Amino acid sequence: MSPAALDKPNGVEEPTAEERKAAADCVDRLTLLRSMPEPPVECQVCVVGAGPAGLMLACNLGRFGVKVEVVDDRADQTPVGRADGLQPKTIETFRQMRLADPLLQRGVRVYDIAFWRSTAEEPLHRLGREVHYPPVIDVLDPYILLVHQGMVESLFIEDLKKRGVEVRRNTAFDSYSVCDSEEGPLQVNCRTNVTQDPKTLLAQYLVGCDGAHSKVRKCIPDARPLGLSQASVWGVLDGELITDFPDIWSKTLVYSQEHGSILIIPRERNMTRFYIELKSSSKADRNQLGQEFVMQRAKDIMAPFEVGWKYIEWFGRYQIGQRVAGRFCDDRTRAFLAGDASHTHSPKAAQGMNTSMHDAWNLGWKLNLAVRGLAKPALLQSYDQERRKIALDLLNFDYEHANQIAGGDAVALAENFKTNVRFISGIGAEYAGNAINMLEPQAWVMGDAKPGCLLPPAKVTRYLDSNPVDIQLDIPMLGQFRIYLLMWDVHQSRVFLDTFTQAIASDDSLVNRLSAAASVSYAKQPRLPAPEDIYLRPERYTAVSHLFTFGLITTMPKSDIEITDLPALLQDSRWSFYLDDIPEQDTRGSLCTNKWLGSLGPGEVAIVNVRPDGYVGSIGRWDSSVDDAGEEAAKWLDTYYDRFLNVPENL
Repeated sequence: MSPAALDKPNGVEEPTAEERKAAADCVDRLTLLRSMPEPPVECQVCVVGAGPAGLMLACNLGRFGVKVEVVDDRADQTPVGRADGLQPKTIETFRQMRLADPLLQRGVRVYDIAFWRSTAEEPLHRLGREVHYPPVIDVLDPYILLVHQGMVESLFIEDLKKRGVEVRRNTAFDSYSVCDSEEGPLQVNCRTNVTQDPKTLLAQYLVGCDGAHSKVRKCIPDARPLGLSQASVWGVLDGELITDFPDIWSKTLVYSQEHGSILIIPRERNMTRFYIELKSSSKADRNQLGQEFVMQRAKDIMAPFEVGWKYIEWFGRYQIGQRVAGRFCDDRTRAFLAGDASHTHSPKAAQGMNTSMHDAWNLGWKLNLAVRGLAKPALLQSYDQERRKIALDLLNFDYEHANQIAGGDAVALAENFKTNVRFISGIGAEYAGNAINMLEPQAWVMGDAKPGCLLPPAKVTRYLDSNPVDIQLDIPMLGQFRIYLLMWDVHQSRVFLDTFTQAIASDDSLVNRLSAAASVSYAKQPRLPAPEDIYLRPERYTAVSHLFTFGLITTMPKSDIEITDLPALLQDSRWSFYLDDIPEQDTRGSLCTNKWLGSLGPGEVAIVNVRPDGYVGSIGRWDSSVDDAGEEAAKWLDTYYDRFLNVPENL
């Protein structure tokens, strides 16, 4: 140690000039590196918005094996409030995804709706009660399930994490640009964190699920929302009530001629939601319509019943806006809109979260096939055709429904509800004929299974293990089409089955070539597994094809047939061989065959093509005694799938 060093604290030497220069150079390099833009993140689909629509889409894409990135400008998921009602079709969708159990365990089930009214002449009294979902609609779950939106988001987020996908939080979408090349990626420009650092993603497709004020929508020409806002303002209160009102655990409409309306919704964790009308006035200042004002208005409407709160978890206020985007995708079908980004309406019919998630349910499998090069343009074009129709149908219903709630006309409201109950439940969301919905001659469609409509629920026995199953739920949603063959007697139809399976296994069969292309694609880019897949064993349904699952349904007794009596293709599909023999367990007490088809002749064979989202795509019938009927059925199948699928040229 030098003598000079002895004069320094702790004996530390001064850095030399060379050391100071090296340190400065290091700082300069770090500063330069920090100032350099990060390399862009590459993905196949970029989803903007991590609400129910965006997460439903990402969850399905992740399961299909698509490389998906989700960006959201919020720091965390929805903590309180917002949407809360799941309709019967949505519950069925969660069952198909094997995600329903936590919701069914925690949610509140509402089976009825009550109507109350008070006028200047009459105190508040019950006008009557109605069954919420009467037997006129055929659903497995005839109730609304009330669960907090955050619980739904949590389910999706956990499922994504199991497959290695995380939401990019504090990342706000800014804009996107299109490459000159048709094949080139979209450049998605974002800003991250409070520092607003630029972040770039390169994606084949972009989906805006970023809410009513969607920035993605503003980037798509001619997508401006069209519609109107109503003058009335509504308050929303979520909390645990202290009350002597008797119908607090039913869905209830309370109308006061003097003070307005309340829609009462039971909630999880012993809470209740109040939607409270704040009658409009030209002098009303929305800033004065705070929580205390809304609580007092609720007490006024509910008088003479006592109403108080143990606690309030969430308070909100909104003005009804009923609008639909001018289009749900851009000219190139590269950028799409879903959820509130494409349609907004009142929340009082519990449709918003449901419709939004079904936008994503519709789009997810189509994007999967497009990413894999298996889709013709018509497939992605069908998204706008189908979901914009549903959004317009919803607005037409919602306009009447919201007005009748505000008007307090219980009789008219009940009639409107009965008229629209199929649509409200979700099973009445029907699509028109297009490339993927092949409308058949009316004489052939005699049952409840119809192209453009959801496959009706039915109970059958799975041949292999004699388990009674809901056939619409039994095959997991893996992005496959389901091809069901229905017949009374397999032995009588054996020649048909032999010629049919031989034809679709031939080299010139489109179904065969599509299957081969899908196998190559999934080998390169497999579905993302989750730990519980080892218990579900989804691969049993992909033994024949990653694109098609074949199902055989017959009314024969199990003792009259063996697996070895089937053609090889159907032997490979043994887990989807069903006996139609338990009508007593069906929702309508009907055989699956009769429910779906209306009737089936003794020698007839019917084929029902079901899309990956559970909608019927096409139905055909053949007389199995005709020599070439099996070959004709195979050609018919090719004709259907040739409308919207193709084999990639580079296979």
